[in-house]
Amino acid sequence: MKESILDSKKHIHFIGIGGSGMYPLVQILHAKGYHITGSDNNETETLDAVRKMGIEVFLGQRAENITGADLIVHTAAIMADNPELIAAKQSDAPVLERSELLGIVTSWYSNAICVSGTHGKTTTTSMITQILRSQNIDISAFIGGKLPCIGGSGRAGSSDILVCEACEFVDTFLKLYPDTSVILNIDADHLDYFKTVENIIKSFRKFAEKTTNTLIVNADDANTMKAIEGITDKKIITFGLEDSCEYYPADIRKTAPAQISYTLMHNKEPLTEITLNIPGKHNILNSVAAAAAAHNAGAEPSYIAKGLDEFRGAGRRFEIIGHFNGITIADDYAHHPTELTATLSAAAGLGYKRVWAVFQPFTFSRTSMLLDDFAKALSIPDTAVLTNIMGSREKNTFNIFTKDLADKIDGCIYFDKNKEAVQTNECKQADFDKVVDYLCENAQPGDLIITLGCGDVYKVAKALAKKLR
Repeated sequence: MKESILDSKKHIHFIGIGGSGMYPLVQILHAKGYHITGSDNNETETLDAVRKMGIEVFLGQRAENITGADLIVHTAAIMADNPELIAAKQSDAPVLERSELLGIVTSWYSNAICVSGTHGKTTTTSMITQILRSQNIDISAFIGGKLPCIGGSGRAGSSDILVCEACEFVDTFLKLYPDTSVILNIDADHLDYFKTVENIIKSFRKFAEKTTNTLIVNADDANTMKAIEGITDKKIITFGLEDSCEYYPADIRKTAPAQISYTLMHNKEPLTEITLNIPGKHNILNSVAAAAAAHNAGAEPSYIAKGLDEFRGAGRRFEIIGHFNGITIADDYAHHPTELTATLSAAAGLGYKRVWAVFQPFTFSRTSMLLDDFAKALSIPDTAVLTNIMGSREKNTFNIFTKDLADKIDGCIYFDKNKEAVQTNECKQADFDKVVDYLCENAQPGDLIITLGCGDVYKVAKALAKKLR
């Protein structure tokens, strides 16, 4: 049984220890007393944080790095020809993929709060974490982005509560052991794996059925309600924007350009007054979901208000990089049409002179299958600027290119490579340099430039900030 695989283990080695999904696991296992080592190929802030914990890190991946380990963990991104992974599989030590280890860790907590949904997982997981930490509850956390109040993407605490982001891609979340599950929404995504929305709903159904105690669900989302239909052996808590939900916002008002206030209602009674310092209707819904989950976990209303008021977003979630010569630069992880629509609609309402959206399409399959939806979302800003498609794990068997998307967006600016180069799945810095140069020449004081995508388009925001500075 994989659940008992850590029994009698003392030395765990992490291949790719600098990954954002590895760091919280390293923190928790280190706090539990395991001897940890790890390796990675590039120096990062995360590696510095790991070393400060007294953990030995090897730069570069070699077979001898696993010496002495009685359990080896690797990320899904590690290729089959990696020398450490080859050595690990030839050794007597068991080998786990990161998501398998995360599943085991969630089984250790009597209240593992697992936050799922096609959109909003990182923000909502971060909000729950911020609320519970504001009440000094010593939780553990596993987040898909960096949260300033915990100094990274995770933490190890002493309480029985774990707040954990639960990703649906390739059914990863089915390896978890949730006691409380939040389902934010279910949308058409990862169709290269799921093929149909019906299959996505079926996976969320399995996730809901795995939950031992409580389901906290978006009653405004038809696919979510379809996924939990007929489940009667769990406590079900609903949230949404409508007053038919158990938790919902009332008297929503804009109190500053990027600030929203509302009354949080619980069973038609006021629970507390909420002030949000991140924009967008979608974040109102995320905050209501977070409030419901935190309240169910024991958070007092005053700390729900305090935590949400202090929350300024997770890394790469409408993250303001800075203001340079009157130009505001922001960065966001949005990579699906629904996310782009939410983020760009929020940006459009902030009162900037012009909004520039710099988007890096991610995966050929998603770009091809949702092409018209992408075009509609990217027509919201004043100008969309597109880089080449980042293929990631895919080859371009779809014969899709940036120009295909750009042609559907009025006034679009795009920087694409020739077709042969695009099919290498590489994202050359030269494309980003062209984007930075173009924006420096054309953006004006009062403008907002926001980079969007789950690849490495954030480098544009950083390079642009450096050049404008």
